[in-house]
Amino acid sequence: MSGQPAPDRSATLLALGAIGLWGTLAALGVELAHVPPFLLTGLALGVGGLMALPLAGPGLSRWRVPLPTLALGVGGLFGFHFLLFMALRHAPAVQANLINYLWPLLMVVLAPYLLPGLRMRPRHVLAALLGFAGAAVVILGGEGSPSTPASATLAQAGGGYALAVLSATVWAGYSLLTRRVPHFPTAAIGGFALLSGLLSLGCHLLLEPAMSLTARDTLLILALGLGPMGAAFFLWDMALKRGDARHIGILSYLTPLVSTAVLVLVGGRDFGWHLALATAMIVGAALLGTRGA
Repeated sequence: MSGQPAPDRSATLLALGAIGLWGTLAALGVELAHVPPFLLTGLALGVGGLMALPLAGPGLSRWRVPLPTLALGVGGLFGFHFLLFMALRHAPAVQANLINYLWPLLMVVLAPYLLPGLRMRPRHVLAALLGFAGAAVVILGGEGSPSTPASATLAQAGGGYALAVLSATVWAGYSLLTRRVPHFPTAAIGGFALLSGLLSLGCHLLLEPAMSLTARDTLLILALGLGPMGAAFFLWDMALKRGDARHIGILSYLTPLVSTAVLVLVGGRDFGWHLALATAMIVGAALLGTRGA
C-alpha cells in the first residue's frame, strides 16, 4: 500500500452524492428537451457558478487560480458538455450515450499513468470491464431519444461517435488531472462553472435560435443548476481530492443506473430484466474495485 492514498470513506460518500445528483440529469433533461442545448447548459452552469459566490471569499480570492488550472477547469466543464451535445446531434442518442459512458472506464485505466503512486491491479481491470458492461446493459436496454435519427449509418454518425469518445476522454482527463495541478479550493469550481456557462451562452448566440422560457422552464433550470450541474461538481471535486481515483471511477458506473431508475420512477416505465441484471453487474463491479488498495 506504499505510495497510495489512505482509504477515506468520506470520499465514497461524496462521490455517491455527486452520482445521485447526476442521476437526475436525464429526467430534468427530458422535461427541458425543448430548450436549445447550449442555452440550457449555459444557464444551468451559470446557476451552478453563482451558487458558489458566498464561498468565493473577499474579492473572489478563492476563485483565483493559476491560468493552467483555470484552463483545465473550464476545458473540463465546457468541453465535456460541448462535445457531448454535439455528439448527440450527429449520432443516435443511445449509441452516443453508451460511448460517452467510457469515461469511468478511462478514469480507472488512465489513473496509474496520470497520477503518481497508483498501480493497476488485475481486479481493477476486471471491475472496470464489468462495470462498463453493466452500464451498456442499462443504456442498450433503454429507449432511444425520439429527437435523434436511430437509422443513421456508420458513415453519417461516425463524426458523432468520435465526438462522444472525445467527450468521455475530456471528463476522465479533467477528473484525474485536477490531482496533478497545484491544490485549489473546491470553491474555485464555481468560477470554472460560471466561465463555462458564459462560453456556452456564447455558443447559443452563434449556433441556436432565441427562445423565451416559461416560469416552469425557469424553475427546472434552477433545479438543474443547483443539483446535477452545480452541487454535483463540488461534491465530485471533494471526492477526488480525498479518495482513490480508480475506486471513484468504478463507483461512477452507478450513474447510468441511478439515472435510469429516476426515469422509471418519474416516467412510469417498467423495471425490466436489463435493469436487474445491470444492478448486479454494477454493484458487483463497485464492490470488487473498492476492496482495499
